Amino acid sequence: MLASAQVVKVDSTSNWKKSFKSGLNINQASFTSNWKAGGVNSIGFNGFLNYKANYKKDKNSWDNELDFLYGMVNNQGQGYRKTLDRIFLQTKYGRELAPKWSFTSSLSFLSQFAKGYSYAKDINGVEQSTLISDIFAPAFITSAWGLEYKPVDYFKLNLSPFSPRVTVVADNNGRFDAVSPINPYGVLVGENTRFEWLAFQLTADFNKDIAENINLKWRYVMFANYETLEAKTIDHRLDLNLTAKVNKFVNVSLGGILLYDFDQDSGVQLSQAFSLGVLYTFQNYSDK
Repeated sequence: MLASAQVVKVDSTSNWKKSFKSGLNINQASFTSNWKAGGVNSIGFNGFLNYKANYKKDKNSWDNELDFLYGMVNNQGQGYRKTLDRIFLQTKYGRELAPKWSFTSSLSFLSQFAKGYSYAKDINGVEQSTLISDIFAPAFITSAWGLEYKPVDYFKLNLSPFSPRVTVVADNNGRFDAVSPINPYGVLVGENTRFEWLAFQLTADFNKDIAENINLKWRYVMFANYETLEAKTIDHRLDLNLTAKVNKFVNVSLGGILLYDFDQDSGVQLSQAFSLGVLYTFQNYSDK
């Protein structure tokens, strides 16, 4: 990690606002064999990388984002297990129609890096792993066309009444029977893609320092297929992250994901992670 955890080099001559953030968090625990309080030797890490390049000139804008997140833990006797995994790419063009309102067209990609497993004990009490996901299985490619409302710098709302989406499940040959033996993630076994041409998408983004050295960031996405429209088939996803800067080198982060996707599971899925580690940021503009 670099000697300085944050670098700001203002470039007032450019129409581009660029920012780069990366972090690494490591946790470890070990115990002697006679440690009476109990415990399991473990080591784990999670890291993230986020890059944004946003262009604005007159009434035209072009926003680009790359967001990677990955984490693992190795508990003695269990081996390595994934704790965090995310690949997100987005590019979006905007044309201002009126103050606070713009026409937007975006293309986004969402998937993960590595295999995911569920764990359960068999009749003999031995824990078994079952494959439930993999890279590009699933993956979601969405093209959203609509309007963006941005009343303040830290919040924006996108309403996209035309948002075709492609769901990809690579090597969909029955290896995801634990998800569904017929159509895992909504894609029929034997096929690799599912197209939803007529759909609506709503996204809301919030990113603000709510107190000194404390940042709250969340993103909500709702996706509804017009052809299968009913309450239980509408997808919802909320990503939330609260970060507190201890000093210019160290930060504490608490994050979580709430997901409802009927093609994956009939219930709500939840994920939560807490981390303490090092953060490095670079940007060519000053925050207001």
